[in-house]
Amino acid sequence: MAKKDYYKVLGISPEANDLEIKRAYKKLAIKYHPDRNHGNKIYENKFKEVKEAYEILSDSKKRESYDKYGHNAFNQSNYKNDYNESFTSTNDFGDIFGEVFGDIFGSDKRNNTREERGSDLQYNLNLNLEDAVNGVEKKIKIPTLKKCNICNGSGSKNISNKNNYCNTCEGSGQIHIRKGFFSVQQTCHMCYGKGTYIKNPCYKCNGNGRINTIKTLSIKIPSGIDNGNKIRLNGEGEAGKNNSSSGDLYIKIKINKHPIFKRKKMNLYCKIPINFHIAALGGDVEVPTLNGKVKLKIPKETQSGKLFRIKGKGVKSINNTYYGDLICKIIVETPVNLNAKQKKIVEKLGKSLNSSNGNKNNPKHERFFSSVKKFFKNLRKYKI
Repeated sequence: MAKKDYYKVLGISPEANDLEIKRAYKKLAIKYHPDRNHGNKIYENKFKEVKEAYEILSDSKKRESYDKYGHNAFNQSNYKNDYNESFTSTNDFGDIFGEVFGDIFGSDKRNNTREERGSDLQYNLNLNLEDAVNGVEKKIKIPTLKKCNICNGSGSKNISNKNNYCNTCEGSGQIHIRKGFFSVQQTCHMCYGKGTYIKNPCYKCNGNGRINTIKTLSIKIPSGIDNGNKIRLNGEGEAGKNNSSSGDLYIKIKINKHPIFKRKKMNLYCKIPINFHIAALGGDVEVPTLNGKVKLKIPKETQSGKLFRIKGKGVKSINNTYYGDLICKIIVETPVNLNAKQKKIVEKLGKSLNSSNGNKNNPKHERFFSSVKKFFKNLRKYKI
C-alpha cells in the first residue's frame, strides 16, 4: 500500500515551519495515542503513521531528502544523504515523545542539572497587635539543612577526591524504561540524578553534603506590618546540594485577635460604651489607644452607632511616615441592676418624655411609629 504524503498526514502545508509541525504532531499524537484508544487498531496504525511523519519532517536533513525524492528517499533502512551522512530510521518513540512533550512532562534531557538549589522555607510567626504596629525583634528557631562542616558540602570523605562517573546513566542522571510505545524517563537509581556517585562518602552526612540542624535567627519586624505579610530572608533556607546556593526563608505574619481593637489597613477600630446621661447631656470619656489614653469629647444628644475619628492614632504605614486613624463607634449602654430609687427616677423621666413634648425628645421614635400607623391604615384600606 502506497504511503500517504507526510504533510497531509499531519494536516499541514509543505511550507510549514518547525513550530507548526510540532503543534500538528502534538494534537494528532494525543488524539490517536493507544493509551486513549485501547484495542482500536485503526487508531493505533494512524498513530504510527503520524509518528513516522513527524520523525521525518521534524529533522531538517530528512525533510530535505523527502522533499526531493519523496518516500523513495527512505526505501533503505540505512542510506547516505546529500551531505554524505549516514542515518537510520528510528522507532524510539520515547525520544520523539520527550522532545515534543518535554515542556509538559519535564522530561527534556537538556534541562537536567546536577546542581540543586536548596528548598525555600516558610515560618509562621504569630504577633500581637501592639508588636505588629510598633515593630519588634523576635528570635525564632527553625529546623533546616545546613552544609556539612566536615566535608564542606561535597559529601566526600576526602574533599580532594573527585566523584566517580556513573556508568548506569552514562553521566546524564536519567535512565529510560520502555513500556510499549512509551519510554519513561526516570531519575537514575545509582547516582540519584547527579550523573556521578561518591566512592568514599563523608561519615557525618553519609554523602549528602548536608546535615539536619536547628537554626536560631533574630528577626527584626518593621512597624506597621500587616496580617499575611511576608518577610524574605535571602539564603536562610535549606542549604543546596553539591555546594549549590541555599534557598530563602519566608516569615509569614499572623496577627492575633485583639480584645479591644480591630485593624483594617492603616486604621484601627474600637467600640466605646457610654452611659445614658453622657449621651444625652454630653461629656468627656477616656479612649484607649496603642500608645496610651486620650480624651474624646462627646457632644450632647449623641446617638448609639455614631462614629468619631481620632486623627493619627492608627497604624504607621510600613512604607512611609503616614499614620492611620482610630475610629471609635459609640455604644449607648442601657442601665441595668437599678435600685428602687433609680427606677423611680427613670419612671419619672419616662413620663416626662412621653408627655406632649415627647415628639421633640424622641424624634426617631415618633417618626417610626407614625410610619407604622400609616402602614396599617393602608393595609385595612386594601383588605377585602
